Amino acid sequence: MVLDEGLRSVGPGGDAIDLDNIKTQLDLVLLALEALTGLGSEAILQAASELKLVDFVSDRVGLWRLRQSNPLRRGSGGRKKLDIEEARSLVLISTHLARNHQTQIRQAIEHWETLEKEARSPQQDPLLGDYLDAFTGLYQERMSHQGVVGEDLSELALSLLIDLLFYSSPQGSRRMWLALLDRTQAQI
Repeated sequence: MVLDEGLRSVGPGGDAIDLDNIKTQLDLVLLALEALTGLGSEAILQAASELKLVDFVSDRVGLWRLRQSNPLRRGSGGRKKLDIEEARSLVLISTHLARNHQTQIRQAIEHWETLEKEARSPQQDPLLGDYLDAFTGLYQERMSHQGVVGEDLSELALSLLIDLLFYSSPQGSRRMWLALLDRTQAQI
């Protein structure tokens, strides 16, 4: 199966799946990891090497091309199609990196829970504030963001933080695949 822009496929339950959304979700998870941990393309390429996925993610240019398949990215037009093995590779890399940074992810979630109990804004915590600022900056730098406001980006970043916690678990890859399919179910 090839994940192509604008196409819909049929999922396991016979429901239509918005394939553009899969590409978007994969890129957003990596963006959240970058914002929280400060990792860059070298860490992603190292993870690909450790997981023996260099056939799909071999260098910075190849990684950039994969991430450009996200239809929300600036200048994403003309990018080759994302095939299922490339998507699988990005899932495995993302969950591997989430596991490697699980302590930092958990710490951010704990800070957020504390702030929620105290009815305080996540921006008031240094760790969460830095994460939200970094996520917003990366998103605005890399995505076509017409009509997207900072508050929406903060909500997206916090939602992705929760996702990262689940993806950092031993069953993270399976959870991510299920989440990708669940989130891409087209409204019929």
